[in-house]
Amino acid sequence: MSKRVLFALLLLTLGVIGHHAAAQPAIELTIAGKTQSFSQEALLARPDTAEIHVPRDVAYSASTTYRAVPLAALLDGAALPSDSVLEARATDGFAAQLPMDLVRNRDPATAVAWLAVEDPAQPWPKLPGKPVSAGPFYLVWVGREAASVRSEQWPYQVAQLATQPSPSVRWPALAVDPALPATDPVRAGQSLFIMQCLACHRLNHAGSADTGPDLNVPMNPVEYFKPPALHRYIRNPASVRDWPGRTMPAFAPDQLSDREIDLIVAYLAYTAQRKVEP
Repeated sequence: MSKRVLFALLLLTLGVIGHHAAAQPAIELTIAGKTQSFSQEALLARPDTAEIHVPRDVAYSASTTYRAVPLAALLDGAALPSDSVLEARATDGFAAQLPMDLVRNRDPATAVAWLAVEDPAQPWPKLPGKPVSAGPFYLVWVGREAASVRSEQWPYQVAQLATQPSPSVRWPALAVDPALPATDPVRAGQSLFIMQCLACHRLNHAGSADTGPDLNVPMNPVEYFKPPALHRYIRNPASVRDWPGRTMPAFAPDQLSDREIDLIVAYLAYTAQRKVEP
């Protein structure tokens, strides 16, 4: 074999190796404007990486075990406003808004966040009914009160984690009238909407998610659903209408109660009178 052919093969081999190295998944972490990127290998090699057991895994609906990094350790003790959030953005457009006091907690008596990392040498199984796994990065919860963490606060296929101002400050279009009493049900509905719905939907063009449609413009669901149908649709979309590619799941009563659905509907009805056009 000539030197020229050998040289060409060497270049091809190096190119393939370089391509695989460049294509290695990484997660981007932005804290107070400072951004870092972590590969799977880098996170798995950290001294604080541990094997954790998740008795009630939301994504897999089963008991699971992961190699994971404590999320509070990645946040590195940065001084942040108490009402700020950690936005977890997934590759499919999902964008959860996670309260800072929740993600920074280290007390196992409540709920502790861990960033589970898929080992490239031991791929995770595919998610039920989906062609992909939860990896390469999946935010999971352990601790005595892990079951109380809502399903939308278990984002999988996470690509970015970034500290942000509270959603109501970041997106004034989500806000309710300051004159509303603190006990007004619409305020409770707003909080639930931000926690449960903003992960997939925008409202008045406000939000980071790209999974579902805007829920106020051009039309609000209260404008084309009768109240019982809308309640049923939020509980389980497939019970009202199903279609190929539907991503909105059903919500069990222990994840979203009937009372909470009613509060979300009350907030939607309120925002229907406060549309923000482009």
